Amino acid sequence: MTTQLAPRTERFFLLTLAGIQFSHVLDFMIMMPLGPILMAAFGIGTHEFGLLVASYSFSAAVSGILAATFVDLFERKRLLLIVFTLFGLATLACGLAPGYSTLILARGMAGVFGGVMGALVHTMIADAIPFSRRGRASGVVSSAFSLSTIAGVPLSLWLANHLGWRAPFVLIFGLTVAFLAVGLRFLPELRHHLGEEKRAHLLSATFSVLADANHRRALLFSALIIFSGFTIIPYITVYAVNNVGIAQTDIPIVLAITHAGVLPLWGWLIISASFFVLISGRMIPAMAIIASAADPKLRGTFLSLNGTVQSLAMGLATTLAGYLTSLDANGRIVGYAQVGYVAVAANLLAIWFVARIVMHGRNN
Repeated sequence: MTTQLAPRTERFFLLTLAGIQFSHVLDFMIMMPLGPILMAAFGIGTHEFGLLVASYSFSAAVSGILAATFVDLFERKRLLLIVFTLFGLATLACGLAPGYSTLILARGMAGVFGGVMGALVHTMIADAIPFSRRGRASGVVSSAFSLSTIAGVPLSLWLANHLGWRAPFVLIFGLTVAFLAVGLRFLPELRHHLGEEKRAHLLSATFSVLADANHRRALLFSALIIFSGFTIIPYITVYAVNNVGIAQTDIPIVLAITHAGVLPLWGWLIISASFFVLISGRMIPAMAIIASAADPKLRGTFLSLNGTVQSLAMGLATTLAGYLTSLDANGRIVGYAQVGYVAVAANLLAIWFVARIVMHGRNN
């Protein structure tokens, strides 16, 4: 069921998808370290900031459900680039938003298109790369998360500190335009999934995916690993600035964890670097396992639903963490240690589930 690509074409294919994924991930990731700046700009607390982050995730979840009804009915390249264009326009709207309410609305629109895009990227990998190289291919594209943390987030924060919170969103819009041009040139058309078989109704593929117990295990595993990370990630920067004592101007080179007290910058770097190495590293084999758990004919629908459960997990994790934490009279976050315990519990459940997933399609 895979489309055979020449080695050079495959390299450009993966690098292009990695660039698109970088833009998409950076748009989501930048909201967390912008926390102190946005909270000060709009005069909001952790609850309101949690809703601002969660608006993206919940919108992405809804769009993932809708996408599952049509994603396997269209050629992959054209659909991805159309969605990517709309995502770029929504991100620009975030940068132009005049206030908190309009920013929430714009973040929701970015989530609508971002939720579909992530699923499409991984669907194209599974469609075009043989099983034997799929883990490596997922690693190349998943490196966008690490690159966004190492390079994209620091650059965006530097811009925010010097030009205001709108600047990072304008930067991401510029990246979107650039990678759209690259995608038009280097992405191959993928249409082998299109056949003569007609669906009984729009939700027939969705029901087929959910009827499979292995699919359900893979989706729950996916939700748990995302939930365990995103209880912690959205509030890392606020915690680093308010509790650990890291200067806002140093945030472009640091992100951090739930039980640390006041630390020097070098100590915080060691803790936070270890956290993000493990968080991003586990996603490479995880996405290879999740994509390979799907029936190839239903892969697009399955990964759209996977995007939905991941987005729901992000939104629920962010909202829960927002209500478990609060700011004390000194502006420090209270309750972040409890968030860490919740994350550990979710991660242990994910480990239990992954051993029960069957990977199909080794010849696909």
